[in-house]
Formats: sequence, C-alpha cells, structure tokens
Amino acid sequence: MRCLTPPLRLSLALGLAALVVTTGCQRGSESASPATNTPNAAPFKVALLSPGPVSDAGWNALAYEGLLAIRDQLGAQVSQIQTKTPAEFEEGFRDFARRGYQLVFGHGFEFQDAAAAVAPDFPRTVFITTSGNTVRPNVAPLRFMLEEATYLEGMLAAGMSKSGKAGVVGGMEIPSVRSTILAFEAGAKAVRPDFTVVTSYVGNWEDVGAAKEAALALVQQGCDFLFHNADAAGLGVFQAAQMRHVYAFGSNRNQNDVAPDVVIASAVADIPRAFVEVAREVHEGHFTGRIERMGMKQGVVSLALNPRLEAQIPEAIKDRIEQAHRAILNGTLVVPTAEF
Repeated sequence: MRCLTPPLRLSLALGLAALVVTTGCQRGSESASPATNTPNAAPFKVALLSPGPVSDAGWNALAYEGLLAIRDQLGAQVSQIQTKTPAEFEEGFRDFARRGYQLVFGHGFEFQDAAAAVAPDFPRTVFITTSGNTVRPNVAPLRFMLEEATYLEGMLAAGMSKSGKAGVVGGMEIPSVRSTILAFEAGAKAVRPDFTVVTSYVGNWEDVGAAKEAALALVQQGCDFLFHNADAAGLGVFQAAQMRHVYAFGSNRNQNDVAPDVVIASAVADIPRAFVEVAREVHEGHFTGRIERMGMKQGVVSLALNPRLEAQIPEAIKDRIEQAHRAILNGTLVVPTAEF
C-alpha cells in the first residue's frame, strides 16, 4: 500500500479474517501471555469494554488489536466484553475493577460518565476512555485527532466529485463523530466553497441494513462520495457504494481492502500503538490523568490511499492534499474540530 507521503504510511496490523475469529468474546473470557504465569508474580490485568463487535473491521477491531498488543508486548492478562447501555458501561467497569484489573478501556466518548462514577471506588484501577474530556486522578481520555485525516478526505471528495455533493452516514450522534464530519466538510469547502455535505445518522453502531438504506438515500439525492463514521454499520455504506458505483471512504481503520473497488481512501488511527503506550505507563506506575491528544504529528493518524484506485485521483488534487498534510504537520493548518 502506498500513502501520500512516508509519514502517512500505516500497514494493516491484522487481517479481517483474524478479527472474525475473535467475535463472541464474552465476560470472563480471558487470555494471558506466558509471561503472566511466572510463579508468585501478580499478573498485569487489562480489560476492554467495546460498544460494538470487535469484528467490525474498524473502530472496535482496532481496540481489540490494541488489547492483544498489550498482551503480547507487556505480558498482560486481557479480557474484553461488548457493552451497549450506560448501565452496562458502569457495571462492566465495576466488575473488572473488583476482579483486580489495573487498567480498563472504555472504547468511546460515551463511556466517560461511567468511568467518572466508578473511579472513586477503585483508586487502584485506571480507566481510559477513547475520547471525551473527563479527567480524574485515575481517569483519562485518549483523543485521536482523526479529524486531520477526515479533513483530507473532504478535500479529495470535493476535488473529484461531479455532483458537488457528498453524503455522510454516522452511527450515534455524539460529539466525537460530529467532529469528524465537521472536519470532512471543512476540507471539502477548502477546495470548493459551494460543496454540499448531507449527513444521516442511523442511531446505533451495528445496523448494517439501516446504514445501507441511509447511504442509498444519499446517493439518490445526488451524493457521489460517501463517508461514514458508524463502526460495524459502516459496512452497509460500502455495500451501497458498490451498488450505485460511487466512491466511499474508510474510517478509523484502514478499510481499503474491505471494499477495494469503491473505498478510495481511509482515515486511519493507530489505536493499538496508543493503547500500548498508556498501558506501559500504568504498568510501570507513572500514569497521570490528563487529556492525551494524538494526531498526525505523533504518527498516530494518517490518510491511506487505496493503491487500486489511486490512479483515478488527479495529480493536482493529490498535490493539494499533500500540501495540506505538510501544513498540518508543521502547524500552519489547524483542522477545525468540535469542542467536547
């Protein structure tokens, strides 16, 4: 795979097939590295609460990859469950903390209230949310600046669109999702000020059929590019793009290979790398609660072009996107984001 420039290169860490095998990981299912079996050594225990299935080839798959990387690199005992409601968020946090887990990830903006509620009762457990702004001595958010890549996707859409209109399908209407859409639209309007972005939310992270219907409706309205931030439901957007022969964008994970005939580029966050970094801090005893922002400058966020479709992108558009990428890296371009 070739991306725009070396700083944007990011390889696919695990194949989709491997992720499908992990589907169905439930409460109490744990895996441990041989390093955790050392006699008289207390294991480093790390858990993940995901809002959707880890077989989604996107947001949740990346978190699970990160959990396995913590297991493999730090010798941790790990466990993962899927939680869907605020009550399940809180109970999941409490259950793992009671069982002596030193680190628990809640994968999304929606987990921060539950983390703040549980944290005072379990000061020896660190609770990390992958978005948000809630900070406590043992609570902190990892803020992935995916907007820097979705801004570039917007530029690409506006530069190639014949209709002057792109459609967006979101999962839940939460600030972190709205922010990526805001950046996508800003990037598009930087190329074509009159460009139109039409957004539809399906209200969940898993309904592939609803996302497909929403995307088909957007194409019917004249959208010839589709962007999603809908986790597993986003696979329906790719199905619609294939049916109507329009281009689509991947989100969070490199999804170019999920639908290689229509996904022209992906906005990618190296969540596994970030998970390992914060887990190492906790494991070594020098974690401090703070908002940790990770973007292109940190090598965590990138735009990956699909090598199968890259020839369809005009060189002038690629040059303009590369200029914007360099401006983000040197700080002369600050991509607009929503406050949260």
